[in-house]
Amino acid sequence: MDRFKPPVLRPLVWLGNSLKNLRDFPDGAKKLLGDELQLIQFGGMPRDAKPFKGVGSGVLEIALRYSSNAYRVVAAVQIGKRIYVLHAFQKKSKRGIETPQRDVDLIRRRYAEAQELANEEETTTTN
Repeated sequence: MDRFKPPVLRPLVWLGNSLKNLRDFPDGAKKLLGDELQLIQFGGMPRDAKPFKGVGSGVLEIALRYSSNAYRVVAAVQIGKRIYVLHAFQKKSKRGIETPQRDVDLIRRRYAEAQELANEEETTTTN
């Protein structure tokens, strides 16, 4: 009976300075975003997460308002067996809800890097 299989915790891979950026957030924001990432690791969907459009399939943005500031974590969840944290940043845009282009460009580059890492892992584990 496999009905009661324990949940599998998918590992996180932090790309670029995303972990450092998250660690620089206020403690409360760090805790909330960390909890949301852990929920994703166990296969759940955080209430603060939405698809991040224009980069690739399976990219989520966790958006958090904390102490009158906006914090974001963008992660690729459908590439291989790992979750790739592409970017963590404090949103400071004065132009509404749109993510600044420099952040979108960085997320695109890191998404391509995540795909390469996943392909390398797949090649390594199948050989």
